[in-house]
Amino acid sequence: MRIVIAGAHGQVARRLGRLLSSRGDTVVGLVRNPDHRADLEADGTTPAVIDLESASVGDVAEVVRGADAVVFAAGAGPGSGAERKDSVDRGAAVLLADAAERAGVRPYLLVSSMGTDLVAGSGTPEGLDDVFAAYLRAKLAAEQDLLARPGLAVTVLRPGGLTDDAGTGQVTLDRHVERGEIPRDDVAAVLLEFLDHPRDGAVVELVAGGTPIAEAVAAVP
Repeated sequence: MRIVIAGAHGQVARRLGRLLSSRGDTVVGLVRNPDHRADLEADGTTPAVIDLESASVGDVAEVVRGADAVVFAAGAGPGSGAERKDSVDRGAAVLLADAAERAGVRPYLLVSSMGTDLVAGSGTPEGLDDVFAAYLRAKLAAEQDLLARPGLAVTVLRPGGLTDDAGTGQVTLDRHVERGEIPRDDVAAVLLEFLDHPRDGAVVELVAGGTPIAEAVAAVP
């Protein structure tokens, strides 16, 4: 397969890139910072330096063309304000969707977040930090935009709190799960399984658990 990963220098994305390249797949990683190219190359990922906050649809489509799937794993990151949450977590995800449609690539995996349901509708839930609420709204808006596109086959993965613990290969994966944590290793492994076994239109939450990953993904409608 040829897979294009946006936000390819992120911790989950690099793990996914290594999993794909280690089994012989071609991985293209979209990154904004040219200093990240060496890390991706060491992972077996071919870097493509492109800023999804300023690039045109045509520029991104040229990179995406010929891919078997795209994965959006980018994020504005800690310390960024509400404006960048929108421009990256929503805007860049939408730009990648526009480019995938133009390039004729249907499978799209969106890494979102648990908690997006909290900001559905208007208002901010009591006790929720304003910037985090903006992040969740951006993620939810991206989900809604992508899922409404008949030209894409979208899977939305909403992980819980991310840890650097070693992956176990066992998870809890369902439309709604109790809040919890999940090793980044296992998030990457679940993404890999979804690339191999797509679930068009699925929106699922992910935390640590006791079900083998292949079994958990197979059970998603």
